[in-house]
Amino acid sequence: MPDTTPRPLPLARRCPLDPPEEYTSLRAECPVSPLALPDGNVGWLVSGFDEVAAALVDPAVSAKRKFQTNVSPVTLTPEEFVASGFGDSFIGMDAPEHTRYRKMLTGQFTVRRLKALAPRIEQIVTDHLDVLVEKGPPAELVRDFTQPVPSLVICELLGMPYADSAEFERNVDVMMRLERSKDELLGAMTAMGSYMHELVRTKRANPDDGLISGLIRDTPSDGVPLTDEELAGIGNLLMIAGYATTANMITMGTLALLTHREQWDALRADPALVENGVEEILRYLSVAPFGLPRTAKEDTEIGGQRIRAGDPIVLSIEAANRDPGTFEDPDSFDVTRKRQRHVGFAYGAHQCLGQQLARLELGIVFGELVRRLPQLRLTVPLEDVPMRDDMQIYGAHELPVTW
Repeated sequence: MPDTTPRPLPLARRCPLDPPEEYTSLRAECPVSPLALPDGNVGWLVSGFDEVAAALVDPAVSAKRKFQTNVSPVTLTPEEFVASGFGDSFIGMDAPEHTRYRKMLTGQFTVRRLKALAPRIEQIVTDHLDVLVEKGPPAELVRDFTQPVPSLVICELLGMPYADSAEFERNVDVMMRLERSKDELLGAMTAMGSYMHELVRTKRANPDDGLISGLIRDTPSDGVPLTDEELAGIGNLLMIAGYATTANMITMGTLALLTHREQWDALRADPALVENGVEEILRYLSVAPFGLPRTAKEDTEIGGQRIRAGDPIVLSIEAANRDPGTFEDPDSFDVTRKRQRHVGFAYGAHQCLGQQLARLELGIVFGELVRRLPQLRLTVPLEDVPMRDDMQIYGAHELPVTW
């Protein structure tokens, strides 16, 4: 009989590229298990693929942040959050509020916009690789490539000046730390809120082809235009989601390829494999160690376990994507693996809106990286790579490389 004692969220990793080992037994014995949350609440940890997928589309499971566990000991009161001007995140809403925002944003992530962005992404990647090649080895790849590239891509998407990227990178870094003071957190959020409000005002006066201007032009289905506060909240969400998660996925994907040399060589030998390789990277790796927070808004059942209204729920994407009941030999990294549905971008109504942009960006990055720097390799063993165990989004702080 499975142990029903609530346990903390598994976080300790034996290998930086793998989920915590505890998930192996949890999936097999109790894929919906009692979870002891840091704030003293008891909830449920969902680790099986089928169970995570079911919870993501269960109408009884809410995305509202009422019971979201704060992984940092420092938090803001609701009043402080509003006063920062950072803005609400629609990913923490349910229908119909969530539906209103999602419809508008879906209209902005069009094939036309992605086609227009592709050459700019290619140029950003090329420019940074040119600098790396010109300077010569060794290099620190996070600072010189995996972080600035997605930062500039999100600037291009939103219509932000490239010169402003370094400042928002610093503020996002503060927000993502597990240890920071309330003054530091409030300062970073206030700075981002002020900047985004000013950007919105600029776009209202001088619109361009960026996403913020597109949202200003596009009237929602209810006929009520988005306010500056709503636009600032959307802009800040996209800055974090489009920059921080993508930067760390590029970092982790590079780390996986460099430590599985046969997979790197496979991409070198056959560039047509890159698209498939991106899907494997998205399945094999996760930059969300604390999972997706949810709440049961009414009694429901997930994986045979009765969940009561009000219970906190944490969905582990990294555990679900390594479920042997869904994926053959899931702990093997194989860029030739036959593509099948994973939950790297979640699923259902809250599936990531920017997933096609992320795929496009990752494909360009890895395709050019293996082509331009075919002999790229780490200068330290995997166990000596400094990992982001101190951050809410997982990755590596540095990738020391040569070629």
